[in-house]
Amino acid sequence: MTQSDRKRRSTRVSKVVSTPTATKMQVIWQNENVREFLAEFISTYVMMVFGLGAVAHMVLGGKMGSYLAVNLGFGFGVTIGVHMAGNISGAHMNAALTFTSCALGRMSWKKFPVYVLGQFLGSFVAAATIYGLFYNAIIDFSGGKLMTTGPTATANIFATYLPDHMTLWRGFLDEVVVTGMLQLCLLAIADKGNNPTLLGTQAIVTGILVVIIGISLGMNSGYAINPSRDLPPRFFTFLAGWGSQVFRTKDWWWVPVVAPPLGAYCGAIIYLFFIGSNKRQEPQVLENPLAFEDHKISVLPKTTSHQHGVTSLTPVSVYPEDRPSALYHP
Repeated sequence: MTQSDRKRRSTRVSKVVSTPTATKMQVIWQNENVREFLAEFISTYVMMVFGLGAVAHMVLGGKMGSYLAVNLGFGFGVTIGVHMAGNISGAHMNAALTFTSCALGRMSWKKFPVYVLGQFLGSFVAAATIYGLFYNAIIDFSGGKLMTTGPTATANIFATYLPDHMTLWRGFLDEVVVTGMLQLCLLAIADKGNNPTLLGTQAIVTGILVVIIGISLGMNSGYAINPSRDLPPRFFTFLAGWGSQVFRTKDWWWVPVVAPPLGAYCGAIIYLFFIGSNKRQEPQVLENPLAFEDHKISVLPKTTSHQHGVTSLTPVSVYPEDRPSALYHP
């Protein structure tokens, strides 16, 4: 047997051996849960890299950053995230919105851990990325002391902290109201039965919504409005050297985890009760082909459809029906 024959035989054997493995990998990657997990991971990672990077510029860069830039970073980070995952997972990027989708019956609770795990890991890796990129600037600004409070604090690059003028419970109320506003507006953006955004503009309008929220309502609590935005980066700072103070400072850490789901659910209920359930029902006119031309039957549309568990109180996604959309944010 010549050397070339041996090479060809070796190649054929390797292909035969690798085929089952490649097939298994292909099956795994095509699994719906895996695709949705990866979609939430990547979209949340992109959103958080742009958002946290903007915060790093504001804290560390002096004139190179600003509060407006932070809002733009998170807002348009959301826009790109929606483009990344909109047709795969719905691009929630927010555990509060995922919770609300499940609580309203728009999405199975079995998907909740899939989505939230993807979001948390994406956010954690984004925090690690920003830490690596801005490490020298962080050490130079802080003098090597990683603090959560004071003029050289740098933990606020990664997570939210209450300012001096806010109390814990006023901050809790602030997070509930602001997240409620987010969910309320998102349902209006996505509701085809009302006045939704034009096809292809949902991502940019959602990003603009996040910018507006930050500009108008972000001062009091830093508008975390998203457990996936706040808790994983906070845990990263705990591991990276800031220590337990990231959880002890004003006992704030649990508020961005608990308040946003409550606020998002309340915002959804308000929209569905006052807007979604009161849309005018136009009668459908069916023409009887066996009767005279002027013989028509008027049929009022059903207000409830049990197909896929959707009722008249359930907003319609701007994405395909099999993709639970939240159209979010940070």
